[in-house]
Amino acid sequence: MRLRHTTINVLAVSGRVVLSLFLAAVAWFLLDAIWTYYERDPRTRDGHVRADVVGVTTDVSGLVTAVNIEGNRFVRKGQILFQVDPARFAIALRQADATVESRRADLIYARQQARRDHALRGLVAQQQTDQADSNLRAAHAALDLALAARDSAALDLRRATVRAPVDGVASYVNLRPGAYVHAGTAVLALVDADSIRVEGYFQETRLGRIHIGDRARIHLIGDKTLLYGHVSSITGAVNDSDTTVGSNLLPSIDPNFSWVRLAQRVPVRITIDGHPAQPLLLPGRTASIVILGSDHVPASAASAPSAGSSATAPAGDRNHWPQQVAPAQPGAAGEWP
Repeated sequence: MRLRHTTINVLAVSGRVVLSLFLAAVAWFLLDAIWTYYERDPRTRDGHVRADVVGVTTDVSGLVTAVNIEGNRFVRKGQILFQVDPARFAIALRQADATVESRRADLIYARQQARRDHALRGLVAQQQTDQADSNLRAAHAALDLALAARDSAALDLRRATVRAPVDGVASYVNLRPGAYVHAGTAVLALVDADSIRVEGYFQETRLGRIHIGDRARIHLIGDKTLLYGHVSSITGAVNDSDTTVGSNLLPSIDPNFSWVRLAQRVPVRITIDGHPAQPLLLPGRTASIVILGSDHVPASAASAPSAGSSATAPAGDRNHWPQQVAPAQPGAAGEWP
C-alpha cells in the first residue's frame, strides 16, 4: 500500500513537471513568435495608396466651347480634354498672317529703295542713302516682330485645345461649356496612372531592418487579395515638430519635454510588382504593409499578384490600369470601375 502511494506521488510530481515544461515551451514559442512578428519583419497598418495628381490648367484665357470628358473616366496622354474658344484664336492667327504679309511687302519696298539709292550714290544725297539703309533695317525688324507675333498666335491656337499630359483618370471635372477659364488656373485634376504606389509610415525603430529593394507584402483593407512590391525609397527627412524658426531666423526649441517619447514615423515608398487589377489600387485606400526582406517572396510573386485576383492585366500592358478599364477604342474614354 505504501509503495502504491509512493508511485502515485511520483507520477503526480512527474505530471506537474511535464505540464510545467510544456507550458514553459508554449510560452517560449509564443514569445518568440510575437518577437518575430513585431521585430524581424517590420510592419505597419498606417499605409496608403498614393498617386501624383496633375492640376490641368489652360495657357490661354477664354470661354470653354467644348468639354470632351466626364468625371472619373480614364484618358490617354494626348487625348482632348476641352477647348477654349479656338475660333477666336484662329481669327487672331489669320490677322497675324496678314500682318506678316504686309511686313514682307514693306521689306521688299525698302530693299528696292536702298538698292536704287546705292546705285545712284553719286546723284543722290548721302543723307537719303543713309535713310534708305535705316528703313531697310527697320523693315527687317518689323518682319521679325510680325513673325514672332504669328508664332505666338499659332501657339495660342494649339493650346486652346487642352490635351491630357499623362495617362490617368480625370477626377473632379466641374467644367461645362460656357464657363470662362483663366490662364494658369487649374480646372480639373488628373490622377497619373504611372505614379501609383503605396506609402507606409514605419516607426524609426524599424528602419534598421528596411532596405532599398526589400520585398513587401501589402494588404488593402476590405480586400482579401495580397499584393507584393519592393521598397523603392525611404524619405530623406521628416519634420521636427519641436523646433520652429524664431523672428530672428534662429531655432526656437520647445522647453517642454515629455517623459514618454513616441517613435517618429518615417515614410517608406513601395513600388507595386506585377499587374494588379485597378480596383485594388484606388488612390487613397488604406493598406497594411509587411517588409519581408530580400528572400521571403517567391519569384513568381514578384511578377504577378497573389492567387485570388479577379482581373489581371496582360504582360506589357499598363502597370496599374487593367485591360478592361482601358478605352474600348483609341481616343475613347474608359470608365474607372
